[in-house]
Amino acid sequence: MITKITGTPTAVSGDVLTLAVGAFEYEVLIPEFTRRHIQGQIDKEISLHTIEYLEGNPMQGRLTPRLIGFLSAIEREFFELFCQVDGVGVKKALRAMVRPVQEVAQAIEDQDAKALSALPGIGPATSERIIAKLRRKVPKFALLVAREAPTGADVERDIVSEAFEVLRALGHSDVDARRLLDDALTRKQKFKDVESLLQTVYQQRQN
Repeated sequence: MITKITGTPTAVSGDVLTLAVGAFEYEVLIPEFTRRHIQGQIDKEISLHTIEYLEGNPMQGRLTPRLIGFLSAIEREFFELFCQVDGVGVKKALRAMVRPVQEVAQAIEDQDAKALSALPGIGPATSERIIAKLRRKVPKFALLVAREAPTGADVERDIVSEAFEVLRALGHSDVDARRLLDDALTRKQKFKDVESLLQTVYQQRQN
C-alpha cells in the first residue's frame, strides 16, 4: 500500500498529475482543490499523501491500480470519509472535491445541503445523505477554516487536528474545543507543535 510519495511534478492535465520519482514517472489522480495548489509547483519537489485503489471490473479480471494524491494526511482522511457515503464512491468524490476540504466540511457541519448540492455530481438527495452520515464526524476538518484565515498564524493542518482531538480527550465538547483553538489561531504566533498550541490555549483561558 502506497501512502506517501515524493517527487517532482512534470505535468498536470485535468485531474491527472504526472510525478517523476527517480527513474520512474507515476500517474496520480488529484482533486481540483489539490490541482490548484500544485499548478504553480511544476518542476519543484513535493510530497503527496496517497490512497491506492483498484479500478475496473473484478469479474472481467481487468483491474488497474490507481493513486489519488493530497497535500496533507488530514485531507486524505476527509476524502476517505466522503467516499463512504452511499452513492458517492471514489470517482464521484474525486469529481466533487472542487472546494477545499475545510469548506466542504463546514458546509456539512452547518447542514448546508444547498452548498453541497452545488458540488459537481452531488445532487440534493446525495447531499442529504452526506450530512446525515458525516455531520458528527467533520468538526475537526471544519476547524481547518481557521488555517486559511488571514490571521498570520502559521499552523500545520495536522497540528490543529491533533490539538482538537487532545482537547476532546480532555473532556471538551466539539464546540468548546473548536472555539478555544479558533481563539488561539487568531494570535500572530507560530506554533511548531501540538504542545505549543495547547499551551497558548490554556494560557488564554487563565487571562
